[in-house]
Amino acid sequence: MTLSCEQLQDRLLALHRANLDLIKDVSLDTLLKRIAIVAREQAEAKYAALAILDDQGNLLKFVSDGLDEGIIKKIPHEPKGLGLLGILRDTEEPIRLPVLGDDPRSVGFPENHPPMDSFLGVPILAAKHQLGQIYLTNKIGANEFSVEDEQIVQMLAGYAAAAIQNARLYDNLRERDITLTQRSEDLTLLNDVASALVPTLGLDEIVNKTLALVMDYLNVEAGEIFLLDEETETLRLILHRGEAAKAFWTQSRFKLGEGFVGIVAAENRTLVSEDLSKDMRYLRSAVVEAGFRQFACLPLTSGEKMIGVLGIAKRGDEAIDDRSIQLLTAVGNWAGLAIDNSRMHSNARRLAVLEERERIGMDMHDGVIQSIFGVGLSLENIIHLVDENPVQAKEGIKQATEGLNKAIRDLRTYILDLRPRQLGEENLLVGLRRLLTEYRVNTLSEAMLTGKEKDVANIQHNDALALFHICQEALANTAKHAQAKRVSVNLWTTPERVLMEIEDNGKGFDIDKMSMTLGHGLSNIHTRARNVNGDVEITSAPGEGTTILAWLPLEKKKQKR
Repeated sequence: MTLSCEQLQDRLLALHRANLDLIKDVSLDTLLKRIAIVAREQAEAKYAALAILDDQGNLLKFVSDGLDEGIIKKIPHEPKGLGLLGILRDTEEPIRLPVLGDDPRSVGFPENHPPMDSFLGVPILAAKHQLGQIYLTNKIGANEFSVEDEQIVQMLAGYAAAAIQNARLYDNLRERDITLTQRSEDLTLLNDVASALVPTLGLDEIVNKTLALVMDYLNVEAGEIFLLDEETETLRLILHRGEAAKAFWTQSRFKLGEGFVGIVAAENRTLVSEDLSKDMRYLRSAVVEAGFRQFACLPLTSGEKMIGVLGIAKRGDEAIDDRSIQLLTAVGNWAGLAIDNSRMHSNARRLAVLEERERIGMDMHDGVIQSIFGVGLSLENIIHLVDENPVQAKEGIKQATEGLNKAIRDLRTYILDLRPRQLGEENLLVGLRRLLTEYRVNTLSEAMLTGKEKDVANIQHNDALALFHICQEALANTAKHAQAKRVSVNLWTTPERVLMEIEDNGKGFDIDKMSMTLGHGLSNIHTRARNVNGDVEITSAPGEGTTILAWLPLEKKKQKR
């Protein structure tokens, strides 16, 4: 049946409108269904189908229109691309047949498939690359599809090619956006871990923060951390978070190579079990009985050194994917390094305490004790002079008294250094004033403080405490070593900083020859300042006294509304 000009114009206008609708649709699944509907309507067919191919030419998606859902469910399988469908896949030309079954290339239909006679198949081409095919069967009101039907569907196939490519491009962009979002979230977690796991934190804080961050991010019900005892080659459970704690604590120690945990540590590799009930490597049946189905365990390492093991457990069926495992591996490296650094930091502090105690003991022995011993010897000699030479005896007693007074001053100096002090609820100026009062009493030296109440009003408590301890450390060093007659402490603020200067007129020292190792006064001053994001500058020279300038960023207190 030949179409009139008016009919052809109407069909072209309808096709144009349909194309506009196709362009708007960016979801591939709904787009394919829409193309099938438009093709069936434009060619006046009873049934329509759309096949989409993958990059290798294999059937990727198949969408139909016109078939009842009940009939579709009875058909044992989708088309396999044999017979005419396979031939259409390998050609650029349409195939139009009055009776489908009469063509020798046809291979028939599967069981329960409705009968189909007239056929029109049109490839969907992008350049010369075939994206899929449009199939139409059973022309309504005629025995076969017309040339005009073929031309209209070919035009639709051209529109469909552009729409399908746009939809695929949109899907690719969306997948990339999802991937980038996931990577951003992963980097955020790693940044949070890196920020949280600073070497100055204690071991308990590090393992707690690590496990909390991992569990929150992966949304799992339970987690645990084991640490390795190198001497006994035993992994000991030190932390469990989440549900069913009692079940996890049923076995809290594993030898290297023993069970899931021991294998991970011995072989330094991540293990994942998707069904704990069937995994013979997992030795804690109570955990399985508590409803946990999956378990992932990864090593915590510092370089090549094995530190311990982190494990997460979940009850759900959703598998722990490769991305999560890669993320956990990175977290394990960070956490292992932080734990190792924390241990070394603790050992360094412990060694510093021992060294400081030894140094103080030597100073006491070489200084105060020797002085008292010398006074004792002189008093023994005075006993013999009392009768023989009273004048010389009196002079000896006077010297002994001066020696004892000096020993008392030395003892007071050590007491000033060793007695613990806290700032408490005082503001910084009050605390510094108290320190200087104690310094004057114990050293009999001048001590002066300058500063204004407004300068300390906006200083945060942690910053004030750091400055208090810096001043205490500096005064203790001055009392022990400087032989100063005068000390001054000056406190002031700028819009960005709070500054404190401690100056003495003592004997000074050569900074280049001074030890800055951990545990000694100057190093402690630097450490206290840097712990609150500040810094210290120390200037001194032999015979010219010492000046210590400390500054911290000024973070103003939030005003209450």
